[in-house]
Amino acid sequence: MHARTLLLAVAATLSTAPFAVMAKTESTARFCETQYSKECQGAVSPSQILERFKQGNERFASGHGTHRNYSQQVKETAKGQFPLASIVSCIDSRAPAELILDQGIGDVFNARVAGNVINEDILGSLEFASKVAGAKLIVVMGHTSCGAVKGACDNVQLGNLTGLLAKIQPAVAAVPSKTGADRSSKNHEFVEQVAEANVRQNVQLIRDRSPILKEMEDKGEIKIVGAMYDVASGKVSWYE
Repeated sequence: MHARTLLLAVAATLSTAPFAVMAKTESTARFCETQYSKECQGAVSPSQILERFKQGNERFASGHGTHRNYSQQVKETAKGQFPLASIVSCIDSRAPAELILDQGIGDVFNARVAGNVINEDILGSLEFASKVAGAKLIVVMGHTSCGAVKGACDNVQLGNLTGLLAKIQPAVAAVPSKTGADRSSKNHEFVEQVAEANVRQNVQLIRDRSPILKEMEDKGEIKIVGAMYDVASGKVSWYE
């Protein structure tokens, strides 16, 4: 009788153990599966969102991205949006930020422009995203082998593109010259150095040109960081 009682107790423990672990996981998880409410957005910090993005990219780069029910996310976000972050990224077809960071519908604002440059329209969009809509993280994401950066290195002149590439010229100038080194798009190392300088400068431009976002960052309400996506590996490097 004692043995039977013990066996039943062990069986009961084994049968309920998975549910206990699940309950603990759900109680400690802070992110909603879909960002459908202000409460979901308010439950997490800028640093936690950044860590979520880092883990998301690790999943993406390793080929283990999250399986999402996009039809359900469309329904859940139809009446409002409460994104976690804003991303300023390039229009390059190889660099879709949401996929790279393994995010779903309603998770991020994504402002895409060649060379991930900052202008008044982008700044206004970021101010709306953070001050009005509540996004807590701003990421300026460049990528390797960027055509816009290469164009700036080569001083390309082409219609309206000329003015856009001029915004990358400060990054070209910021990269130190090496004796005899080629400072054109033919020099892969130089191009990648300019791409990094461009990201870092644009992060600082956001702070310099938007008192609203600068104040929010100073108060710890938001975080502004840079990132670089490697189109060959799928991995993102972060500049914090």
